[in-house]
Parts: sequence; structure tokens; C-alpha cells
Amino acid sequence: MHLLYEVCSSPIWARRVLAAAPFRDADALYDRADRVLAELPDAELDAALDGHPRIGATADNPSSAREQARVAGADADIKAALAAKNRDYEDRFGYVYLVCASGRSAEELLDILTERLHNDPDTERRVMRSELAKINRLRLERLLSEPHE
Repeated sequence: MHLLYEVCSSPIWARRVLAAAPFRDADALYDRADRVLAELPDAELDAALDGHPRIGATADNPSSAREQARVAGADADIKAALAAKNRDYEDRFGYVYLVCASGRSAEELLDILTERLHNDPDTERRVMRSELAKINRLRLERLLSEPHE
């Protein structure tokens, strides 16, 4: 179960995904993970967000560090703009800006953040849930492809 917490920090998500094991194949796991995420109540989504640092902040886990690797080398102006927009986002929506950052530049992530600030709260909540599903999928794929002790 610990490995599933590294994918998504929602205890309910991890337990519900694990409860369906064993899976016939990777696609069955991915489908289960997506269905469980789609059914999570908002309070549990907040628990899932607790496992994600702000875009541009120092990552506190290897997955986030790997996913935000292209942000680490961004210039100071871009990092400052990301920090400011992150605060605006959190003030507007009440939770951390979540985006599937893997392979994206700091500039691209800033543009996405700026655009998403125009969303209404319900639309943004749906977008955030979709982004979380993408992140979970990438992390599950990595989990299945890397050796574990």
C-alpha cells in the first residue's frame, strides 16, 4: 500500500485501488485508479493534493521532483511569477495549483496557470481532478516499470 501512497496521498484512493487487486493487466489497474479518483469526495481530493508541492517550489518527494525537473532550471523571473500566480490561485480556489508538469517548461506551466485563473470554481475543480488523474497514471506507469524491493 505504501507504493500507492507515493502515487496519490489519498488514503481512501490507495485502499480502494488496492481492494480490487490482483489486476489482470496494467489497463485494469489504470481503469480502477481512474474510477476511484472520479468517485472521491472533495474532502478526500484535498488529502490527495497534500502530496503535491507548489509548481516551482522545492519538491518534497522524488516523483514531484522528477515531474517538475524542467522548472528547477528556470530563471528567477519565471520562478517569481510562478510563486506569485500560485498564491493568486490558492487565494481564488483554496487549494494548490495542480497540473501534470512532466516534460513541461516553467514558462508553459506559468501560461497554463495564468489561463486557469480565469476558470470558475466548479470548472477548475474538474480540471484539477483531471490533472490529478494524469499524474496518477504517470506515477502508476513508472511504478510498474521500475524495480522495487
